[in-house]
Amino acid sequence: MTIPPPVRIQAAVVRAAYALPEGLRRAVAGKPVVLDGQTLALDAQLILKLQRLSGASLVMSGGVGPSRAAMEHARHLVGGPRNRTVAARSVGIPQEHGELAATLYTPEGLAAGSGLLVLLHGGGWVVGSRASHDHVARFLAQRARVRVLSVEYRLAPEHAFPAAVEDALAAFDYAYAKAADLGADPERIAVGGDSAGGNLAAVAAQQAVRRGGPAPVFQLLLYPATDASTRRPSRALFADGFFLTSADMDWFADRYAPAPADRTDPRLSPLLAEDLTGLPPAYIGTAGFDPLRDEGEAYARALEEAGVAVRLSRQSDLIHGYASYIGVGHRFREATAEAAEALRQAIGG
Repeated sequence: MTIPPPVRIQAAVVRAAYALPEGLRRAVAGKPVVLDGQTLALDAQLILKLQRLSGASLVMSGGVGPSRAAMEHARHLVGGPRNRTVAARSVGIPQEHGELAATLYTPEGLAAGSGLLVLLHGGGWVVGSRASHDHVARFLAQRARVRVLSVEYRLAPEHAFPAAVEDALAAFDYAYAKAADLGADPERIAVGGDSAGGNLAAVAAQQAVRRGGPAPVFQLLLYPATDASTRRPSRALFADGFFLTSADMDWFADRYAPAPADRTDPRLSPLLAEDLTGLPPAYIGTAGFDPLRDEGEAYARALEEAGVAVRLSRQSDLIHGYASYIGVGHRFREATAEAAEALRQAIGG
């Protein structure tokens, strides 16, 4: 992908800002932000200031096309240099609606028969891609010592709910059936994702368990959307000013699931599933300054009450999307490394 000159310039500005001494970074970012008993990390406050100055947002004026383009360019700003110790090759996943494109990431020196993560990217079911999350996939693969199968599921509004759910389950089924071809152990396959991808991973795990037969052995859910039917306090507390806004969430939901009845469907709102027993263990990472925080934590509590082993980790000083910023700030890498370590302990090696 050719990086446009304006994006190259913005990337240089971002790198320069994060290379400043702490005192100067604080001067650029402004006074510490304290809300709901939490103090925003300087790394997070600085990226928010740079985003405001550049006019960046998740939902761009002009709608779907410009918003998708902005997401694709964002990784060049905050993703860091490409990790070339992780090999990548294209894979096609056949399913009834046509082949899904995917990328298989393999860390250098990883033996055959490893664990594998089926990774579903974030982006509100409308934006995002394998390319936008290439740096996240490589980071998880290397840190957890697993193969990662990153999936190009169908996006809304061209393909509304439940198309992405069908693709997520098809991707897991493919990974299980073709584990040997992928160099993986079929008994060590996890599902995971961030934001909308975390939603799809949680739903895919539920669907696989309830139908019987092969199911994921672990869930890696980063700041997942889990309940589109109601608004919890964090939705109002962090409605604006922390990149993902409440208005953005409405915009995404209206394109993915425009029918009001779909908002209570467990395939969109996994928190509303009648039975959560028997699901695989989960790591759920939430961000303190995130409108999705409370529903992600509610899902963790619901899983725990159903007898599912859960590790809930609130990164209280960070914002939604922290895994995407691993190329610019220590706190973002630290939080994402914790998730990768949970994955390594579950299926790595």
